[in-house]
Amino acid sequence: MIVGETVIGLAVAAAVDPVPWARSQMAFTLAFHIVLVPLGVSWAFMALIANYRAVRRDDHDALLLAQRWSKYMAVTFAVGAVTGTVLSFEFGLLWPRFMGTWGDAFGIPFAFEGLFFFTEAIFVAIYIFGWRRLNPWTHFWTGVPIPVAGVFGSISVVAANAWMNAPGGFTMNANGEITDVDPIKVIFNDAMPLQAAHMVIAAYLVGGFLVASVYAAGMLRGRTDRYHRLAFTIAFTVAAVATPIQMGVGDALARWVFNNQPVKFAAIELVPTTSSDVPERLLGTLNPDGQVSGGIPIPGLASWLSDPSTGRSTVVQGLNSVPADERPTVGETNVVHLAWDVMVGIGTALFLLSVWYGVIWLFRRRMPRSKWFLRAAACSGVLAVITMEAGWIVTEVGRQPWIVYQRMKVEAAATANTGVWLTFIGVFVLYAALGVTLILVLRGMSRRFRRAGGFVEGDTPYGPTEAAAAAEVETAEQVEERTP
Repeated sequence: MIVGETVIGLAVAAAVDPVPWARSQMAFTLAFHIVLVPLGVSWAFMALIANYRAVRRDDHDALLLAQRWSKYMAVTFAVGAVTGTVLSFEFGLLWPRFMGTWGDAFGIPFAFEGLFFFTEAIFVAIYIFGWRRLNPWTHFWTGVPIPVAGVFGSISVVAANAWMNAPGGFTMNANGEITDVDPIKVIFNDAMPLQAAHMVIAAYLVGGFLVASVYAAGMLRGRTDRYHRLAFTIAFTVAAVATPIQMGVGDALARWVFNNQPVKFAAIELVPTTSSDVPERLLGTLNPDGQVSGGIPIPGLASWLSDPSTGRSTVVQGLNSVPADERPTVGETNVVHLAWDVMVGIGTALFLLSVWYGVIWLFRRRMPRSKWFLRAAACSGVLAVITMEAGWIVTEVGRQPWIVYQRMKVEAAATANTGVWLTFIGVFVLYAALGVTLILVLRGMSRRFRRAGGFVEGDTPYGPTEAAAAAEVETAEQVEERTP
């Protein structure tokens, strides 16, 4: 009987392949965490814009906005710290062979990210604590390091991911062990500049649209006071400025992929065989027999966009240019191509929305008041998040089957522990609880702020401290007593 139970146990263990579970858990946690990243990077910057306007122009609404945004920012930062910590443990638990081989190089950018994270946390605390304890300009400058640290922290993390796409800065011996590491070359790898720029700009684009969408929804419900208009204008302007810049950086990054990761580019453009005059195909799928079906082809455009200097004669390498085990599967290829279409399609729509906003502002010096514009702006936050998620799908799924491009495959990097599915369930429950709690807390704060109207009693920014106020009252009473 013991032998039978052992055989059954081994059969169950063999049936539970840990690799798909490890990939799914990592994908889920990254997809959740990345929603909080733009808020951590850009919200402090937007709060500082409001703070600067408040101090410079003695603007009551801007001061109220800066104070409230700083409190929202602190909450999302705290939740992001939790989800980010889980991710750091997952590298060792889900990918022990990857970390065992490449940890000496891969861990360097994360060491810098830790320094920037703690710097950001320290100044978030100082900024929140200093509303009633520092003079206005001193307090404003204590907030400046927050977005700076956020940007460099994001660059550090993206540098690690970029290294996976363009590994370098290390020396390996005959046994496949790293013997020497150049930290500068690891961080500033070939993929890092464009990937980092793409992510940082995306943080401001997504963060701006997310925050603006909340106030657009509020204005659709009749909250059209100056406070809401100012909040929308600051957030949407940040996003609108970032959008065209992002399109330019994204185009440059796509050409980098064309030159350095041709198989990923073939998956993006759905190119089964190497050829020139390749069409840009909107939607469509790759069939198991290697043929493309469906979609709307635009003749020659993919070749022209890949290298405008050679135009439609540009040769695009196909998926079949490498063995089947060195390229994405048919299913992964279809996912990459669809994610690319979603990213470019929604990104273009957000760009057109930004142009609408910019034209009205240029000629009328105010935000558009059309209900259709507000409806579109109210949807822009969710659409921007979908665009960002789609971009990361292109980056990660398009690199398959490699975890370190042309150095290590995913199967060779993952844990052999067949109980990974249990940790996935646990992480899913934890993140679901965090997500629901975060939404409830932010909504509760919003309702409380609306009921308060202005500044809540005892929490007036740059107002006198309680001790000073008490001293003023006491002095006035003494003067009254001495007055005949």
